[in-house]
This record gives sequence, structure tokens and C-alpha cells, in this order.
Amino acid sequence: MAKRVVYSSQVSGKGETNMVYEFIRVERTDQIATVVLNRPETMNALNPGIMQEIEQVSRSFLDDEQTRVVVFRGEGRHFSAGADLKQPTVKQSMVMQRRSAALGARMIRAITEISQVTISSIHGAALGGGACIPTACDFRIGSDECFCGYPEVNLGINLQWHALPLCVRLIGPARAKRMIMLGAREEAQTLLEWGFLDAVVPRTELENATRALAEQYARQPPIAVQMIKQSINAVSGALDDAIMHMDSDQYMLTARTDDRDEGISAFFEKRDPEFKGN
Repeated sequence: MAKRVVYSSQVSGKGETNMVYEFIRVERTDQIATVVLNRPETMNALNPGIMQEIEQVSRSFLDDEQTRVVVFRGEGRHFSAGADLKQPTVKQSMVMQRRSAALGARMIRAITEISQVTISSIHGAALGGGACIPTACDFRIGSDECFCGYPEVNLGINLQWHALPLCVRLIGPARAKRMIMLGAREEAQTLLEWGFLDAVVPRTELENATRALAEQYARQPPIAVQMIKQSINAVSGALDDAIMHMDSDQYMLTARTDDRDEGISAFFEKRDPEFKGN
């Protein structure tokens, strides 16, 4: 059995860097690296710190000659509950607000631009930004108890992070409208039938199934595989930036509405929101 090695800092084909992560960890077995979202006490909620680290580790694989497959998974009971709504608001200029709002898109872009094959191993909840990360990967394996969704609309905001076209490509426009506009949670079997998930396995078999798929791709010739991946991504996402370049500005608009305040209040008060269109 291959030995799993856990690093607090990223290891590349050129040697170990000084990067130490607070909110993620990187595990390596042979030619497979696993990026673990490691905020289990918050259901791996995405605060700026963990998002910056995901972006950084994703970019680090550009200099990694040994790794052929990168797996993303969550520590604890869930993959990720999405954006951390308890994160305190920091007063910023409009210039810095726009840059901060673009962090999620940078993170997702960094994942999509990983040269190696990427796989998301999903258990429990993958909601909001926690659902965006798997769609940025090449493949998605879910446990039979997992569920995914985009609850942003129920908080009075749009789906951002350039993640909308990723969802549309996986499940088509009608199902994407249903999933994103209603903000409902979809169960594993439905997600499999729609094409959002590539496979569903019992929770106890998720790690082994993910490992088996990763090993299958790790055995393939890396140059050919990585060129094929990049070409397919370029063809399927050719218009993404042209269409989605302002989704963070759309967020900044919706975040200033009364409906946004109502959505947040209703979420914490555990009641149905009453949106007025203001």
C-alpha cells in the first residue's frame, strides 16, 4: 500500500517551499496530491483566508513536476457549507471592495487552470462556493448522502465567482436555472442523473473510489492528458470571461439591496424571507 505523506507546506518538483497553510493541508501519495479544506468546526466555510490559500496552492501546482492528479476534499462532516456569513465586514474603499469581491473568481480560475487532472471528492454539504469548487474540477465523485446547491439567491444575491457557466456546462441551461434560481438543495442521485456528479458511491467507499479514479488518470501519459484537458477547457469556456467579467459588480449591487438584508436576517432567524424587490 502506498504511503500517505502530509505536508504543512507545499512540495513541488523543484523542492519544498516555505508556504505554510492555516486553513488547508496537502497530502501526497505517489503522484496524487490531495488538498484538504481544513476548517471542520465551521463546516469548511469559505473565509478570505482559506480562499487565498486554495488559490495559492492551486497556482503552486504549475511548478510541480511530480504530481499528476489533484484531489479536493473537505475535512469533517461536510465538503464545504460555502461562504462564511459570520465573517466580520471590513470597511473598504470602493476600489478595494471590487478587488475583494473578485477573490472567489480568482480562486475558481486558479483551480480550473491547474494543469493536472483534478477531482472533487464530495461528502455531506457542498453549498454555494462549496459547490463552485467541484464544478471547477475535471471530475466529481459524491457520496450517496451528499447534497449540493447554490443558496445565494435566497440571500438576495447572484451566483458569482465565474461559476455560473461551469454549472451550465455540466447540467444544461434549464436545470442550471432551476438549481441556481430556486436555491434548493439537490440530492446525490438527482445530481448524478443531471450530470453534475460523475459517480455516486456509499460514504464508506468514497475515499477508495476517489483514489481508484485518481490512480487511473495518474497512469496516463501526463503531457498528452494535460494538453487534452487544456484544449477541452478552452473550447467549452471560450466565452466565459467575456460574459461573466462583471459578476462581482453584480454582487456589489445586490449586496446593497433591502432584499439582501432580509435574506441574511431570515437565514440567521431560521425563517422564510419576504423579498420586496428593493
